[in-house]
Amino acid sequence: MKTVLTIAASDPSGGAGIQADLRAITAHGLYGMTALTALTVQNTLGVTGVEIIDPGFLGEQLCAVLSDIPPDAVKIGAMPGLAHARVTDFFLREFKATNVVFDPVLASTGGAPLGTIDAVEILAPCVSLLTPNLPEAAKLLGRDPSELATPDKIESAAAELVKRFRTAVLLKGGHRTDGSFDDYFLPLEGDGVWLPTRIAPPCGNHGTGCLLSSSIACGLASGLPMLESIRRAKERLSDALARGLSLGYGNSPVDFR
Repeated sequence: MKTVLTIAASDPSGGAGIQADLRAITAHGLYGMTALTALTVQNTLGVTGVEIIDPGFLGEQLCAVLSDIPPDAVKIGAMPGLAHARVTDFFLREFKATNVVFDPVLASTGGAPLGTIDAVEILAPCVSLLTPNLPEAAKLLGRDPSELATPDKIESAAAELVKRFRTAVLLKGGHRTDGSFDDYFLPLEGDGVWLPTRIAPPCGNHGTGCLLSSSIACGLASGLPMLESIRRAKERLSDALARGLSLGYGNSPVDFR
């Protein structure tokens, strides 16, 4: 059985983070493993508390998993500090991890800080694909999100990210304001590709970034090329959104299966 390790924070309401990653990995028929970087107090209404896991304890988790069940792919989510990034980088290199997808969660939807730009810098050499949304891309480039409002600016931003971090980039268009939500994929070498996003009926989208990145990791773990892994992950997420799950009093999680 193919295996995927997710390194991320916990969401006790199950919509995002480790819990969402495990739902996606299981739905793909793969075996999921975890290493926690933080505990959050959150539900569909937002994040109200964050307890950071000690970096040394994160390292113990990573060593225990990687030394026993080598993953076919790795998904990284919330990486709360430099020490966490350094210990993650050490163990990914030590155990020669491949197919690493990094969803750089710099903040929760409600604004709670869950990551740092420096952590992205440290981990970038180990990463196969970076999957920021537009606000995250703007932060990584020191820009205002309004500067990434048109297709040509999005293409330019993706090129800057690829050059800076030396990894393939999927720039997610969910925060676009021009009526389109299409994503832009730029590989480390070669031409970029616009990937259409099927607009689903109104519904909750809590955890979509986690579900998408972990689904891409599942495709890579299964031996699919990166672009095909992205296409399949997007289609499966669109199907899940279209089911229109409604749970909780806020932004509902997604019916991913």
